[in-house]
Amino acid sequence: MHNMFEPVSSKVSFPEVDRRILDFWQEKRIFERSVEERKGAPLFVLYEGPPTANASPGVHHALSRVFKDVIPRYKTMKGYCCPRKAGWDTHGLPVELEIERELGFSSKADIEAYGVANFNAKCRESVFRYVREWDELTERIGFWLDMEHPYVTLENSYIESCWWVIKQLWEKGLIYQGYKVTPHCPRCGTSLSSHEVALGYEETDDPSVWVKFRVANRAVKYLESFGARSDLPTYLLAWTTTPWTLPGNTALAVAPKADYAIVEVEIDNRKERLILAEALLESSLVHPYKVLGTCKGIELMGQQLHQEGVEYEPLYRVHDEPYKSFELNLQAGKPRRGENFWLIAGDFVSLGEGTGIVHIAPAFGDVDFEAGVRNRLYFVQPVDEQGNMKGNPLFEGRFVKDADHVIIGDLEVRRLLYRSETIRHTYPFCWRCATPLLYYAKPSWYIKTTAKKESLISGNEEINWYPEHIKRGRFGDWLENNVDWAFSRERYWGTPLPVWRCQDCGRDDCIGSIEELKAKPGLSGLEEPLNLHRPFVDEVSFECPECGGRMHRLPDVLDAWFDSGAMPVAQWHYPFENEEKFRESFPADYICEAVDQTRGWFYTLHALSTLLFDRPCFRNVICLGHILDAQGEKMSKSKGNVVDPLTILNSHGADALRWYLITSSPVGNVRRFSVELVGEGLKRFLLTLWNVYSFFVTYANIDKYDPRTTSNISYKAELDCWIISELNQLIENVTKALDSYNPTDAGRGIQEFVEDLSNWYVRRSRRRFWKSESDADKLSAYATLYHCLLTLSKLLAPLTPFVAEEIYQNLVRPFYPNEPESVHLAQFPAADLSQVDEQLIDDTHLAMKISSLGRAARSKAGIKVRQPLAKVSIDVRSEGESQGIERVKSQLVEELNVKDVEVTVRPPPAEATAGTVGPVVNIDTVITPELADEGTAREIVHRLQTMRKNAGFDIADYIVTYYQGSEAIKRVISGFAPYIKQETLSRELSEGIPTDAYQESHKTAGEEMVFGVKRTARAG
Repeated sequence: MHNMFEPVSSKVSFPEVDRRILDFWQEKRIFERSVEERKGAPLFVLYEGPPTANASPGVHHALSRVFKDVIPRYKTMKGYCCPRKAGWDTHGLPVELEIERELGFSSKADIEAYGVANFNAKCRESVFRYVREWDELTERIGFWLDMEHPYVTLENSYIESCWWVIKQLWEKGLIYQGYKVTPHCPRCGTSLSSHEVALGYEETDDPSVWVKFRVANRAVKYLESFGARSDLPTYLLAWTTTPWTLPGNTALAVAPKADYAIVEVEIDNRKERLILAEALLESSLVHPYKVLGTCKGIELMGQQLHQEGVEYEPLYRVHDEPYKSFELNLQAGKPRRGENFWLIAGDFVSLGEGTGIVHIAPAFGDVDFEAGVRNRLYFVQPVDEQGNMKGNPLFEGRFVKDADHVIIGDLEVRRLLYRSETIRHTYPFCWRCATPLLYYAKPSWYIKTTAKKESLISGNEEINWYPEHIKRGRFGDWLENNVDWAFSRERYWGTPLPVWRCQDCGRDDCIGSIEELKAKPGLSGLEEPLNLHRPFVDEVSFECPECGGRMHRLPDVLDAWFDSGAMPVAQWHYPFENEEKFRESFPADYICEAVDQTRGWFYTLHALSTLLFDRPCFRNVICLGHILDAQGEKMSKSKGNVVDPLTILNSHGADALRWYLITSSPVGNVRRFSVELVGEGLKRFLLTLWNVYSFFVTYANIDKYDPRTTSNISYKAELDCWIISELNQLIENVTKALDSYNPTDAGRGIQEFVEDLSNWYVRRSRRRFWKSESDADKLSAYATLYHCLLTLSKLLAPLTPFVAEEIYQNLVRPFYPNEPESVHLAQFPAADLSQVDEQLIDDTHLAMKISSLGRAARSKAGIKVRQPLAKVSIDVRSEGESQGIERVKSQLVEELNVKDVEVTVRPPPAEATAGTVGPVVNIDTVITPELADEGTAREIVHRLQTMRKNAGFDIADYIVTYYQGSEAIKRVISGFAPYIKQETLSRELSEGIPTDAYQESHKTAGEEMVFGVKRTARAG
């Protein structure tokens, strides 16, 4: 029995194709076999960045998962073994905030009252709440991943590996507890790392105030030598955008070498004197002023040890908050000199804005804190960890941003406010809960990444970044400006910090494993079954080896980014087991996420690997741009512009979504996204490919074509040689693009080929497939198109795996049962460059270009392409172009429907530019009666072919054509009868129309005519 291709309709439901292929993959275990059948082959390792499954996935998750899928599929077809382990990120603030919202909590106090055990139990329950949706998305988009054996960051084994990592860093002296300014979220009650802060900058409006600090009377006398007098109050003028920090002020900073002016101003009929940088007088002062004298910043400071210089009265005394002193290592102390503070020197003082005098509050901001350390200032903290003011009834209990207007109003009443405006600038907000961050001085645990800065930078040189500019740009800059990683969090649901401290002698002990913990003397509180989370691990204590006191765990948990950065070791529970698996999979060959991960997962992976092993843990990384909506806005739930990927998958299919995400923009660029844009890509590429596939199968089945009969055919027809040249060139280009981690160029190259295959090869070859006899030329056309489609299925397999599988199954499996059962188990095509005829490619592209220009000339003249013309005249710019046109003249005659092609070589004018040089095409618009009749015959054929479809005839049905019309119509039909019969499969052309024929009336060339068609018999 003759093998047949499964019939393929030109109407296709790609979601239905997806379902069919997904069933096939599952039934035949294709993914599992793609790994199993390549055991022993070189490994290609993907590290999967763990998503958090406590919320529904969005289109941006589909983006990264598609790009993660493409490269391992390609490498599998290139002969590698590509196991792909899934992972789930289950700890951290995102989970906690979700539960807080559900329970209606607004602070950590609510959690403490509810009970940490109950709260963490809720967190544990929630982390897999949407895992079914994630699994569905992963499966539906064709992302092959081992979801049966994922790593999960909440498991004891994962936590134990994280403890081991910390112990290794501890023993290398890379972990310390430091009193530093950290970006603090008052809502979440914890610090953020610098890479988290980078995720949350937004434009916001803040106060912009010029504040007067009154100079002490004794200091005014000191200033008399510079022009001041003691008869009027004198003030130092400082500028700030954070009025709420003013109660924490303990110094003012000046630029030592800058010039400062003492000026007299009159405000509301009151004269007073102000001191500020001379260079900023015009920008700062809004009242007329008179300069009384000038001095350097160093002179303003004076000699404080001799109590000579400018001291000033603080704006506020925070009476309920004891002063601390950097001189006393931030222990409680008292001011040394009454109520006044002094000026300090600051190389950070700018003369580009403000007043040249900077307000210093050591409790807030890195610069202020460091100035406090360097100058042994007093430390006042008038804000609690919830961001509420304290220490003064005026603003007690107010959130810092709400206290701004109260403080401004108070200063105005006390005549200490010179100016007040509003400034729009960028400010960091918590990327999780959108609360303004406070740069808050407090103790935190740090990883000393700065100690390995050079190793981090040199290791980055070993990594291939796509796009390449990220390497020394966004990521390289981040490493160059590296700061120590604040990795502890004052929260509840996370990997516990494995540090125990003695309550008596203060000794710290870092625990690196469960076994180590169990071996501690006097251990208590460790219960089975083991749960390493809070509050259970908080109950564990043991005896201090130094003094015999009790050691208790410090309450912090780890930054969830630490969990994900530790995945190279923790996913295998290394070093406690799977040592060989870890070593095989380290470093990874490939990772992929969006550009924000340069300061997130990409960084934590690189940092921990460098600190542990002194080498990078990934070799290649695709860094994706973000997805925006169709208007260019960033997608967010609050804006209501997030697109559910399942709606796209259900309407357009997985390959349409994948194709758009892959080809719409280069990897590092942003992508505008909408359902309409996905639909445009589907029409332009997938439907074009499908129509070529449907065309081939339809005619191949009519002619009972068997690809085995032409497996060794040699290509002789010019069209065949051209498309085979293009195909091999395509294979070469796609291979290079995918080897360079560039799926976008690979996809765009395939799309251009498919457009040429459809619009040039198939269209120009149609008559070869219509011929009734199976001559050598027809067989060559079938063999050529079969080879193109089969090769395309393999080239497309990593990019559009569903359509690729569908085409492969139909073209290969009925005829070659011993071939791989799936396209994804097949080998990727290899280019045969000996079959590439570059001259033929160039000539054909020239023919395409001239044909396009000729059709444009016809359109401008209002002459249809079906109307033959006498000739076309082509002016070319070189002899080479002329020779090329001679070689493709027969194609131009057919394409432009002309009887002759005339070529003239005309060198371009001297003033011509590169963009204006090219062929010039002119058509002969004179239509003779003979040409008009031929045009009418072609129009009649077109109408009859449309009628065949309208009548529901099969493409292979033979018909009888009936007609009635004017003498002119009869003359045309009689004169072109053989042509009309051949083109329409008409056995007869009969005058007069029977009642049982399908009929239509038409008007052609001004003549009325009626046609009827009736089926006679099928071919063969």
